[in-house]
Amino acid sequence: MGAAPTRGPAAAPIRGARATDHPIPAIIVARGPTALGALRCLHMAAIPAFSACPAGDLASRSRWYRPAPGPLGWDGTPGAPGLAVLRQLPLDAAVLIPGADDIALWLADLPADAIGTRFRVSSSSRASLEILQDKKRFGQFLAGAGVPHPRTFPLERDSDLQRIPLDELDRAFLKPADSRRFNAVTGVKGMWANGRAEFERLWQQLAQQDLKVIVQEYIPGPSSEHYFIDGFRDRHGRLTGLLARRRLRIFPPDFGNSSYCESIPLTQVAQAAESLETILAQLQYRGIFSAEFKRDSRDGLFKILEINTRAWWYVEFAARCGVNVCEMAWQDALDLPVTQASRAYRMGAGCLNLHDDLAAVTALPAATRGPWSRILRQWSRSYLHVFRLDDPLPAMFLCAHLLKGRWRRLTGRRQPPAGAAPVQALRKPPRDRGTGDP
Repeated sequence: MGAAPTRGPAAAPIRGARATDHPIPAIIVARGPTALGALRCLHMAAIPAFSACPAGDLASRSRWYRPAPGPLGWDGTPGAPGLAVLRQLPLDAAVLIPGADDIALWLADLPADAIGTRFRVSSSSRASLEILQDKKRFGQFLAGAGVPHPRTFPLERDSDLQRIPLDELDRAFLKPADSRRFNAVTGVKGMWANGRAEFERLWQQLAQQDLKVIVQEYIPGPSSEHYFIDGFRDRHGRLTGLLARRRLRIFPPDFGNSSYCESIPLTQVAQAAESLETILAQLQYRGIFSAEFKRDSRDGLFKILEINTRAWWYVEFAARCGVNVCEMAWQDALDLPVTQASRAYRMGAGCLNLHDDLAAVTALPAATRGPWSRILRQWSRSYLHVFRLDDPLPAMFLCAHLLKGRWRRLTGRRQPPAGAAPVQALRKPPRDRGTGDP
């Protein structure tokens, strides 16, 4: 396995960057559950941290929240505004930890000058990140790498659609090339279509909004056939942390996020782990990752769907099971020895998003859901997403927000989302398809 290249020239060690005293802080550039989870991960490792997120963000309710210092403040906006903030931050050095795709790309491009020397990132090259984030390029890469994956077809012109063998596919759907922008415009993560005419209609509507998509084969099977491998790959190409988890329920049912998942032994997903290692080695990847697979009952293979290239919603769950990738990113960015997490992490631990899982469970037919006693046992031994006894305010804030939203819906005062696209009206998909957790 080749060593992962560092970003820009070799960085000189920073004085005082010892793993024992943690004088150099981290700055989490994220928002929502990802920002909160990363903040808690760093607290667990006794690493001082600041948060670059919007005012009033979920993470700002945490007892460990500290805003980015300095006169300008920083809501995590990248680009020129972010560079201006970095230049005036009253810090000699810091490690930046991304929690969104666009932030990860931006940090990979930090100039190799005084900014790049003061602010360190454990990052792959932009070229590697773009392959993983752009679903069209990722599909092309996977085809060349020989890694099991769903059949994927580019869609850029009318002739592309005519060449897609829809009759050979069990089902197919439109998947965004750029998930972040697609979701921001349409409010959904993917779109189903029945027949070539509907694919063409939806594709033309999306093209008018400059949204690029691909057509991907649908792998049949329930949400419980989705598996994730989360972890970290350091500057020397070592996989210092790996954790496998299985999704058992999802909400919303069509293109949603995990509402309940459990940690499982890596031996249960050995073929998936081998595929992932091949991908990361070929791309000389460096940094935090979370990969999603689905087991195809037709051939028994785990087929890769996507790889997140930064901290994700459930990053705290991995740390609570023994795989703290945020601590590893801090160590790697500072050229310190990276902690090797045990492969014997906590097995059978549950990760529960209670609000969403309650909705998921009640929507399932009784035969599919199983007895309530089993559901309650799962919940009783789970780590609650967002809620922690030693940091309760974020959960209280979230509950208040949910109750306020419910009241508005009951009283008819709910407003449609601004900028909602007309392409949201779709045929109802089967209730077993999901995409990666954000």
